Amino acid sequence: MEFELWWLIALPLFFAFGWVAARIDIRHLVRESRSLPRSYFQGLNFLLNEQQDRAIEAFIEAVKVDPQTIELHFALGSLFRRRGEFDRAIRMHRNVIEREGLAEAERLNALSELGQDYLKAGLLDRAEEAFLKLRKTALGETAQKFLLEVYEQEKDWTRAIEIAQALPDSAGHLRQSEVANFHCEIASHEMTHSHPDEARRHLEAALAIHRNCARANILLGDLEAAAGNPEAAIEAWKAIEHQNAAYLSLVAQRLMDAHHRLGRAEQGLQLLRGYLEEHPSVDLLDAVFRSELDANGPQAAYVLVRDELSRNPTLLALERLLEAQLLVAPPEGRSDLDLVRNLIHTHTRRVARYRCSECGFKARQFQWRCPACGGWETYPPRRTEEFDLAP
Repeated sequence: MEFELWWLIALPLFFAFGWVAARIDIRHLVRESRSLPRSYFQGLNFLLNEQQDRAIEAFIEAVKVDPQTIELHFALGSLFRRRGEFDRAIRMHRNVIEREGLAEAERLNALSELGQDYLKAGLLDRAEEAFLKLRKTALGETAQKFLLEVYEQEKDWTRAIEIAQALPDSAGHLRQSEVANFHCEIASHEMTHSHPDEARRHLEAALAIHRNCARANILLGDLEAAAGNPEAAIEAWKAIEHQNAAYLSLVAQRLMDAHHRLGRAEQGLQLLRGYLEEHPSVDLLDAVFRSELDANGPQAAYVLVRDELSRNPTLLALERLLEAQLLVAPPEGRSDLDLVRNLIHTHTRRVARYRCSECGFKARQFQWRCPACGGWETYPPRRTEEFDLAP
């Protein structure tokens, strides 16, 4: 009985305490919301409606009313950077950094934002300075990723290798591919300046890091060919089939040239025919077609393209077929064939491009690094038509 009486007394007290606590919280929230300028809420509303210009105007007004609002400065700086107004973004984040009494975490965040402003504005030396200050802080990993981007843009591949290997995900496949490409960039530079030993050292390092780096074997073959070792060059290029057979199209003509130098043109042509049979591609077909035309004449080239077209129908293969037909057709029938070929050519120009698998950017020339998104090896060595026709 005493227990029930205690509960009868306690329950109303619990409800009373809860009601008082809720009222205090509500009053606190109302007081905080009233302390914010009206333009702050207008800016949020404009952002939600994707009206960035009007949002920026509202936020600027809010900062004038309450200059102590750090969050508004960060929001404005990010908006300015996204709009390409880098000077205003830099000024906004500098003001935050120079503010007295700022918490250390907020200062580091502002410094990171300022570094991104410099990076987007192309002020790479200032961006590097900002991110180097952050390397040994709580934002160190993020800073190192931005530093890697800085060094890639500066083409400072030695520092890029150092940063990439220091990142926590350096053992991952994507990072291994990046580091291997950095070594290949250095090797390519050394080859251009006639330093074959240094080039070879970096190519071997690339393969040690990423054994399926087809680019390293392409350059190794080029290095051997330049040194007058066509046999070694052929072996380096043939190894690409086991790394990534799609890249064989990039070395098909090189393989034929090396076999010619050795007096084994027919053997080289047989090798390319085998590659085309096992790993068909438009670029590989083009190389085999040219070699067949030179070695055995237009009729043999016509038969080759006709058979390949029946297996893998593409507009680019059809254009080669018409080219072969023009060479064997009687004079009175060539004008019609030439007309059709020119018509096909206008269409093939649109589909004879390489496309980045990450951002979709298209290029006429093969790229190891996408000029749009900066991804490495994101351009498969196949034309866009081949992907569009893939099942």
